[in-house]
Amino acid sequence: MVLEKEEDALEPASPTGQYFNSSALNVSILSVLETEVPIDDSNTIPLLRDVFLPINPRFSSIMVIDENGEKKWKKVEVELKDHVSVPIFPEEMSPQFYDNYLEDYLSKLSMLQLPQSQPLWEIHLIKYPTSNAAGTIIFKIHHAIGDGYSLMGALLSCLQRVDNPSLPLTLPSVQPRVDTFGDHGTIFKTVPKIFSLLFDTVSDFWESLMKSSLVEDDLSPIRSGDIGIEFRPIAHASMTFSLGQIKQIKATLGVTINDVITGAIFLGTRLYMQEMSKGSSDHSNCTALVLLNTRMFRSYQSIKEMVKPKAESPWGNHFAFLHVQLPELVASTELNPIEFVRKAQQIIKRKRSSLAVYLTAAFIEIVKKLKGHEVAAQYIYKTLLNSSMSITNIIGPVEKMSLANHPIKDMYFVLGGNPQGLTITIISYMDNLRVIVGAVKGFIDVQKLKSYIEEAFQMILKSAA
Repeated sequence: MVLEKEEDALEPASPTGQYFNSSALNVSILSVLETEVPIDDSNTIPLLRDVFLPINPRFSSIMVIDENGEKKWKKVEVELKDHVSVPIFPEEMSPQFYDNYLEDYLSKLSMLQLPQSQPLWEIHLIKYPTSNAAGTIIFKIHHAIGDGYSLMGALLSCLQRVDNPSLPLTLPSVQPRVDTFGDHGTIFKTVPKIFSLLFDTVSDFWESLMKSSLVEDDLSPIRSGDIGIEFRPIAHASMTFSLGQIKQIKATLGVTINDVITGAIFLGTRLYMQEMSKGSSDHSNCTALVLLNTRMFRSYQSIKEMVKPKAESPWGNHFAFLHVQLPELVASTELNPIEFVRKAQQIIKRKRSSLAVYLTAAFIEIVKKLKGHEVAAQYIYKTLLNSSMSITNIIGPVEKMSLANHPIKDMYFVLGGNPQGLTITIISYMDNLRVIVGAVKGFIDVQKLKSYIEEAFQMILKSAA
């Protein structure tokens, strides 16, 4: 990190941005676009210069440390050619060959850290046809620049609708967050809710403190407990679910789309753990960190709106971790798949309603002020390390989109630098939900885990019907 005089800095880096770009943590988001046509890279530099860079000053800035030890964003001249890679693979091979080559490339890319001497993003153009696409575009952007919400908003600014480029892309409607108490009604309804909120807040905050310091998840088929997992190769497995089928389950059970897919992931993961435990019932204490968007409005605003000082859905990192215990499997004769959806809904809804995530954020800010951003980053690192897995999701467009006249067949994203053995990422696009399992090579069998999650979804769909 470069040391700079304070007056040279563009703006202060957000606390979360500082944590994610530290000696303890170095996390990136890799967004993958699969194109329907071969990639023509002739307009790449003009597109980046005229459309991508103006989206946000952070795409033209590096993170520096001022004389007071504070991290700031400093504006620099961007050498665009240094941010564009066009790798060379063996020529005229089969799509299956390029599937494996792309997977290895993505695995290596997720391990490599972005150079701190230039703005923290890259674009990789894969000009070889895989089983899924004629070409593949990978945007690698450092988590310090923003979270998935911000980066999806940026990506949407570069994309157009295939059916009518003059119209904006639309996203599934998402309601604003409501008051925790809902309809207050009488004092007899409100007072118990206040006590319940206080109890849940204290309980969840205490659990968060313990999970981030003293209490680790059990070692299990999905958690090795090894230090330095973020530097080991990651294997990825992809699966696609019909949003129509998910909405059927949602309507039948009265839950959300997230509840349905989270329930399927929990059930599939437990079935995988049981299989890897040689058929015996696995009672490992396992926690999933489910990422919660803490913005008041969760649907995307225009970039112009997002970067305003008091935006309702601001740019940056605005999320929190919910510690969610994986429900245990009961005896197979009693297994009710729907219970995994209901339990996921109950736990996440209760934890989302408590104020523990805000207390935790305030606690980390106090740690930063007293002991510095590196100690605060170490606290977040331990939070990730002590749990078994992370689940994060992003809402994608309803219509088919294109990038510089390249229609996008599908899209997904993965994380790089996460100190966990298992990360599951979810994104919607058109009529489907794409789920990617990212796991440490040689420890978790991603293909087997994928098959169990797919099986769990079918079990839930059948039970709901």
